[in-house]
Amino acid sequence: MPTILLVEDEPAIAETVAYALRAEGMAVEHRLLGNDGLRRLRESGIDLVILDVGLPDASGFDVCRELRGFSAVPVLFLTARNDEVDRVLGLEIGADDYVVKPFSPRELVARVRARLRRHAAPAEAPRRHGRFELDREARRVRFDGRLLELTRYEYALLAELLRRPGAILSRAQLLDRVWEDGGESGERTVDTHVKTLRAKLRALDPAAEPLRTHRGIGYSIEAG
Repeated sequence: MPTILLVEDEPAIAETVAYALRAEGMAVEHRLLGNDGLRRLRESGIDLVILDVGLPDASGFDVCRELRGFSAVPVLFLTARNDEVDRVLGLEIGADDYVVKPFSPRELVARVRARLRRHAAPAEAPRRHGRFELDREARRVRFDGRLLELTRYEYALLAELLRRPGAILSRAQLLDRVWEDGGESGERTVDTHVKTLRAKLRALDPAAEPLRTHRGIGYSIEAG
């Protein structure tokens, strides 16, 4: 039986969500405050978090940022904020899904089940690619043994290039494989994320140039 942690300060919404999840055989623990949710998450036994953005003591975004420092548990934002900027920010800081109020309890349960299935897939051990170590389970990358502090899409872009070091991927291929809204993003999005990745790698080694630009074609990575 999966255990869901619901961090929501509106009692009526919390009751609706908890009832829908329990009706599908899930255990639900409820917290009103973000800091209480974080304290519970530092213990074991939580399989997924449903996190409200507008909490009394802290922004759900801040809670998610702190959570990602010690856990890869799936996070689903439940919020009344439907602005694209908020949705993109939530995904960038490590959320797995975003549901806007008012919502269908049936759809919410379906999204929770989908995330639980994906997270329950067999763990893949960290793999070394030259100077890089890629941990897909924790969504982390180390360079020369040091952890890179990456956003959601910086990580996804680097992981995609590390699938085949030396292979050249076009901007269109990277948009399609890395960005969930690839059709709405432009090629400059890829260029911007490559630029920030280069800066973070150089911060660890000023001479590092693993990301290669192939003019008119795309990008590749030399892992050695």
